[in-house]
Amino acid sequence: MKFKAEINGQHVELDISANTLLVDLIRDNLHLTGTHVGCDSSQCGACTILVEDQSIKSCNVLAMQVSGKKIKTIEYVETDAKYSKLQTSFNQHHGLQCGFCTPGMIMGSIELLEKFNYPDENTIREQLDGNICRCTGYQNIVKSIKKFSEEL
Repeated sequence: MKFKAEINGQHVELDISANTLLVDLIRDNLHLTGTHVGCDSSQCGACTILVEDQSIKSCNVLAMQVSGKKIKTIEYVETDAKYSKLQTSFNQHHGLQCGFCTPGMIMGSIELLEKFNYPDENTIREQLDGNICRCTGYQNIVKSIKKFSEEL
């Protein structure tokens, strides 16, 4: 099947099988390995990306379901003047430990920050509910997002 999409601002066209998962297309076909596979069952959120600016877990979506859409992965963030500073905030405020969940947390945070200009701690925790960090108590993740929103 012919997959066509705009991924991180670039047009992509590939022949793929109908059962190709979006996360596999991103990692294996496009070699964008910042999107992580943590559970293969949409529980952890490590594979979170943006499709049409809405966060989704790419491990349980077929690539053909999003053909023709605009997709952003964590690799996009470093080229975005606004949200590259979110990565800096995670670093400055110790919002990461091992870094495995960080790409999914950042991608989920982007959707959150587009919905809520100055989210409070409860809103941040609610909105990131589907993203699991096994290293922290989330305090510094929440702090990183909150500080970033205050600095905008």
